[in-house]
Amino acid sequence: MTANVSTSKPRKTTAAKPAKTSTPTPPPMFAFKAGSGPVAKVQAGGPVPAKGCDVAVVAAFKGGELSAAGKRADIDTDGLLSNACKTDKTLGNAGTCRVLFNPGKGVAAYVVVGLDDKEKLTPKALRKASSAAAEAVKSLKAGKVFFSLNQELPADSNDEEAAALCARTLVESFYSFSACRKQDDEPAVLPSFELACTKSTQNAVEKGANSGWAIACGMHLTKDLGNLPGNICTPNYLAETAKAMAKQYKLGVEVLDHKKMESLGMFSLLSVGKASSEPPKLIVLKYNGAKNPKDAPVVLVGKGITFDTGGISLKPGANMDEMKYDMCGAASVLGTMKAVAELKLPINLIVVVPSAENMPAGNASKPGDIVVSMSGQTIEILNTDAEGRLILCDALTYVERFKPAAVVDVATLTGACIVALGHVNSGLYSNKDELADELLQAGKKALDTAWRMPLDEEYHEQLKSNFADMANIGGPPAGSVTAACFLQKYTKAYDWAHLDIAGTAWHSGKAKGASGRPVPLLAEFVLNRAKG
Repeated sequence: MTANVSTSKPRKTTAAKPAKTSTPTPPPMFAFKAGSGPVAKVQAGGPVPAKGCDVAVVAAFKGGELSAAGKRADIDTDGLLSNACKTDKTLGNAGTCRVLFNPGKGVAAYVVVGLDDKEKLTPKALRKASSAAAEAVKSLKAGKVFFSLNQELPADSNDEEAAALCARTLVESFYSFSACRKQDDEPAVLPSFELACTKSTQNAVEKGANSGWAIACGMHLTKDLGNLPGNICTPNYLAETAKAMAKQYKLGVEVLDHKKMESLGMFSLLSVGKASSEPPKLIVLKYNGAKNPKDAPVVLVGKGITFDTGGISLKPGANMDEMKYDMCGAASVLGTMKAVAELKLPINLIVVVPSAENMPAGNASKPGDIVVSMSGQTIEILNTDAEGRLILCDALTYVERFKPAAVVDVATLTGACIVALGHVNSGLYSNKDELADELLQAGKKALDTAWRMPLDEEYHEQLKSNFADMANIGGPPAGSVTAACFLQKYTKAYDWAHLDIAGTAWHSGKAKGASGRPVPLLAEFVLNRAKG
């Protein structure tokens, strides 16, 4: 087979450039503080801080029992909080919230949040309560907030982990997408949070708050990139974002253009983007934080289809606007890199983003076309809407040069994964049990869960082709599995895992928008690897 069957360059266009808009908004610059002054006195029998604090957040449990911080506050407010619990019997239930104003007595208002069963406190309940508290704080437009929920530790958790979860949730709760809106005249009030602690837990709380902040920072970037429309967030936009990150964090960066990819034999990747006026890119970001710069890196590969029409195998028109989210795999690995760089983790991390726009045109790939991948294996394209695997397979071959410790690819790959797992768990596939277990445990700890799916050899039978080494689809049965099996054919040189995030990367309906997942899972995975 001659390689030039798939080397067509992107078609030229005279279409007008999209109007300029502001770049993605940076995360709110919250100030997290722990253990100074009156905060440390809370568990030592002193009052909730009465000076320089607009709002204090305390907890109540099922049955109306106040937390330690709540009990101290109750004394200082002449029973205001305990009376509220008696009046509202549901106040201790998880996520319930009540604002109690306290005029003329130091703290202007108390936010009492339910944490459910004191003896069976879970991370999910703590996150739900923190989110409810953040909504109350937003409505109050508070400037400085004393926050004590992080003192309530779920089973098998510690002060650092609780602080990280609370801090991440608080920052997440203040996210809003405004890059494409006319800016409001009155900017949002961004509070500073003072997390409760004792002298003995101050370092752990500060470390946890910093970790939670950094992960939320990465999620903000991921959400902004996902929420931007396809006429702005193009392959080139992702490349410029990576370059800006490289400058900010002193990362290595390389952007491979059409000519370079063609010279490497990436004809599978190039076949996807050739009908678009937006040239495809392969983006590489390198973070070298390990003590030994020669340590094998962890590699994250993110699918970057900035808009997916389906190509010649055109998608239905309904809800096609959501195909701007088809680059959320790319957005999530860039967001993870941001979190890792913020935390200055002692690890080597490489992020690779194959990016293209999948469009129909006279020179678009057609069902039945055969292309040559970088690995030399040939692919019969039976469906041009199964394009994510066509760009990922060349990227997965490319990363062999890094001699990686592990490779995790992340992609909004199949609607079949949504059928299988809904919008709760990401689909996880791996050729290495230990790597799969690492990712599953990281997801549980980060409350960003995945579910392991099979890769039995029998599924590979569905990808057989009469005319090429493989077909790019295996038919309706087990669609998410056969997509992963396709990718597995390009990962024999290293430990590999695949996350299908089609059901978890964004929300539809009234809450439409990118979710920021699986940044928490990936960040926790890299954090654990950095700890050794």
